[in-house]
Amino acid sequence: MELPSKLLENAVNEIAQLPGIGKRTALRLALHLLKQPNTQTETLVTSLAKLRSEIQYCSNCHNIADATRCEICNNTTREASVICVVEDVRDVMAIENTGLFKGHYHVLGGKINPMEGVGPSQLNINTLVEKVKSGAVTEIIFALSSTMEGDTTNFYIYKQIQECNIITSTIARGIAIGDELEYADEVTLGRSLIHRIPFEKAIKQV
Repeated sequence: MELPSKLLENAVNEIAQLPGIGKRTALRLALHLLKQPNTQTETLVTSLAKLRSEIQYCSNCHNIADATRCEICNNTTREASVICVVEDVRDVMAIENTGLFKGHYHVLGGKINPMEGVGPSQLNINTLVEKVKSGAVTEIIFALSSTMEGDTTNFYIYKQIQECNIITSTIARGIAIGDELEYADEVTLGRSLIHRIPFEKAIKQV
C-alpha cells in the first residue's frame, strides 16, 4: 500500500498490529484521527500511555485493577469463599455482564498448552491452590473454555486441590438459546444431553 507520507505509513503500520485490524482499517483510523481536534488525539494518547504505565493486577485474583486490589475483591457484599476460575480478564467481564455471579474470580492468565510452551508454572495456579489450602474457599467453579487445553487445565487444578474439603463444579455446556439443534457440533450436543435439567426447571427459567 503506497502512502503519501512516511509519518502516516508509520502510524498505519503500528495501528495494524492491533488484533483484528488490517492495513485498510488502520488507514481509516489514522485518517480519522487526523481530522479530529488536537486535544482529542492528545487525550487518546494520554489515556493509552496511562493505561500501559499505571494499570495494575489485583493481588488477590489477578484481575485488572486501578489499585492493589480490584473493585470486585473489595466488595464486601460478594461471597469471597466462592471462586470462579477463568482464563483471562475478558472472561471476568463476560460473566459480570450477566449480573448473576456474586462470588470472586481467579484469573489464570491462560491455559496449560505444552504445544505452545505454556506450563502450570507460567499461570496463576499456585496462588489459587494456596488460597484453597488456607481454608478460605468453599467452592471452585471452573469456567474455562471447552477445549483440550481448558479441560487439561481444569483437571490439573482439580488434582492439586482434590484432598481439600471443598465443592468443585464447572459451568454447564450446551446449546445456546436460539440455536438450531442441527447446527450444533457433536460434543456440544452430547454435553447438553448429559447435563440436562428437569423440564419443570426449564419452564421456570423462561
